[in-house]
Amino acid sequence: MHIRTRVLSTAALTLLVTTGPTAVVAHAQTDLDCRDFAFQEDAQAVLNSNPSDPFRLDADHDGIACEELPHRPSPSTTPTSTPVTPATLTPAPATSTPVPQRGVNAGVGGGTGPAGFEVAGGVGLTVLALSLVGGHVVLRRRRAAAGAGPRKP
Repeated sequence: MHIRTRVLSTAALTLLVTTGPTAVVAHAQTDLDCRDFAFQEDAQAVLNSNPSDPFRLDADHDGIACEELPHRPSPSTTPTSTPVTPATLTPAPATSTPVPQRGVNAGVGGGTGPAGFEVAGGVGLTVLALSLVGGHVVLRRRRAAAGAGPRKP
């Protein structure tokens, strides 16, 4: 085997081995769903920080994130001199897991699919593999043609 073929094969193998595992690490991004928030205001703050809604927190696109979540209890503005009777106290909302109403469309689960760089990386690796296969076929044909030529006695 020629040294050039060995070098190219080693370089291609090294490239594939080093870029393969990094695709898994790059995909481990934080994906927020409504179930990741205790209160609607927290989800609304995330939606307000990025109105493009990459996490699909606003299911019906009305600008309100995770409408099924409970609201944060507001601090009472009543003066402290007014006594609070036990009959006027309301129990805190139970922290139960919200039941998905519309699945992925409601932002309560599911993945976002491959990111743009993952698609580009996959296309790049596919082109690289096809180039290596094509180069191998051309090399084999050249060697076969050189070996099939006229022989000197």
